[in-house]
Amino acid sequence: MYHALQPLLGVVLVGGVLGGLFGLLTLIFWVWMLIDAIKNPRLDGTQRVIWVLVIFFLPCLGSIIYYFAGRGK
Repeated sequence: MYHALQPLLGVVLVGGVLGGLFGLLTLIFWVWMLIDAIKNPRLDGTQRVIWVLVIFFLPCLGSIIYYFAGRGK
């Protein structure tokens, strides 16, 4: 009975490891964008506050939007 579950166990373990790695990379990217928004000298005070709030409250989407739209300002 347990031999039939071994392939499924491998898929679950690989998926768990890849999911964990993706989550860790997402967290690192989020922190990087948050720090960049706080320290970006090209943003004035109001823009900085808005970007920090967007990144903080919309972590994945806000970080991606800031990466493409806000960093180069």
